[in-house]
Amino acid sequence: MSNPAVSAPQSSPAPAPYPPPPLTGWRLIVGSVALSTATFMNVLDVSIANVSVPAIAGDLGVSANQGTWVITSFAVASGICLPLTGWVAMRFGPVRVFTISVLLFTLVSWLCGLAPNIETLIALRVLQGAVAGPMIPLSQSLLLASFKRESAGLALTIWSMTSLVAPVVGPVLGGWITDNIHWAWIFYINVPVGLLAAGIAWWIYHPREAPTVRRPIDLVGLVVIILWIGCFQIVLDKGKELDWFESWTIIWLMIIAAAGFCFFLIWELTEDHPVVDLSLFKRRNFWASTLTISLGYGAFFGNLVLLPLWLQQHMGYTPTLAGLAMAPVGLLALVISPWVGKNIQRYDARLFATFGFLVFAVVVLMRSHFNTNADFNTILWPTILQGAAIGTFFIPLFNLALQGIPPEKIPSASGLLNFCRITAGAFGASVCTTVWDNRATFHHARLVERLDPTHPILMGLTSADGATLAQLNRLIDQQAFMLSANEIFQGCAVLFIALVGIVWLAKPERVVVPAGVGDAGGAH
Repeated sequence: MSNPAVSAPQSSPAPAPYPPPPLTGWRLIVGSVALSTATFMNVLDVSIANVSVPAIAGDLGVSANQGTWVITSFAVASGICLPLTGWVAMRFGPVRVFTISVLLFTLVSWLCGLAPNIETLIALRVLQGAVAGPMIPLSQSLLLASFKRESAGLALTIWSMTSLVAPVVGPVLGGWITDNIHWAWIFYINVPVGLLAAGIAWWIYHPREAPTVRRPIDLVGLVVIILWIGCFQIVLDKGKELDWFESWTIIWLMIIAAAGFCFFLIWELTEDHPVVDLSLFKRRNFWASTLTISLGYGAFFGNLVLLPLWLQQHMGYTPTLAGLAMAPVGLLALVISPWVGKNIQRYDARLFATFGFLVFAVVVLMRSHFNTNADFNTILWPTILQGAAIGTFFIPLFNLALQGIPPEKIPSASGLLNFCRITAGAFGASVCTTVWDNRATFHHARLVERLDPTHPILMGLTSADGATLAQLNRLIDQQAFMLSANEIFQGCAVLFIALVGIVWLAKPERVVVPAGVGDAGGAH
């Protein structure tokens, strides 16, 4: 007679529970560092090349305008791929997609440094932006899954700090590398960082991989999103150079972008398997937080671009010195953000965001009183104070946006939220720089009108050489651009105050943690 213990069929091992339990101990620390490092590398790459464009263009024998495509090509490709993160992660697994994305980003970074000409470099930057798209939202979702639900604020604190400090470090680091080594090293430095981050992330998170879902790809939605986002991003990047709607190129690109966007909305809302989950906007917290953070980040990033331009072009600052003037923006954020993350579940997140917007308003109002005699310390203090706004602005709004969203939808939500934020940042930068130029032209004309031609000094200049007249014109330009910048800062102050009202449209969901319970699971 056979042994029942031997003949009985062996049961297959039970599948691992999903979502997996939070990480603890050293695995939580090491995993968080790996994800944060990859995020920092990605965001740093957006800004580190900005100050290196003249050196790259000169070394490769092209004009500075052609060199700017090193920046715009990356932004276009990254912007297109961000909303696709949810579908790709669901189809292949978020851990697998994140790790491959970091490795490909590292490989293409190395190839960028080896590029022999501008055409090759631009093509590689397009590829680099495409593979970089999933890194930011997936690092955010994996980090959130690593912490207990009531510690989500701390997870968002870690993520926000890395992605906010990088744009400030980038120009300083890029300028130093370009001046002291070679521009190729702004890409080479990603190689050891990327390999280390990818290896550790795979080691820690591979056992926590989410189950995959074989959903059919929405080819129509994919093509349309590439079309309208690509056209719109080119409009934002090249509009100023082509004089906006005075150019038929910009007009046609805008028509295509608008028509493509309308078709995209209709198609995605009626498609059974959309490439972008627009149903997330049915959630009150998600749309209110996304709207608020997009408008706030647009104004913040516009200031971040405008101030160094003004310092370098009209105040005599070098790129490195201008970067140093912007660098302290992260100091208070590093101090305040951990406290905010720890207490985000104890207090109303809208109170934190309100405080942040009010501090932003105070900062830009201080800048609106700058004049051409402002010294380094005068410029530095608002930058330091702005760190308090950053520390209480991003974390609460990200927390509000993702509240109540199922774990399997967080990659989609994070990708969509970051896409809106990054697009708003590009739009804010374009609007600020365009308005700055246009208003400076207006103020230049008004200042010239106010000059008294009968004044002895001006009468003497009529017989002066061209160099003297050019110097006078530069002085008028300096004042005109200062007045224009002051108006933009005032407008941003009004926007930040208005955002206080918008943020209260959200309705926070509190996570109640019973006494003695380590993981309450969260309220939905």
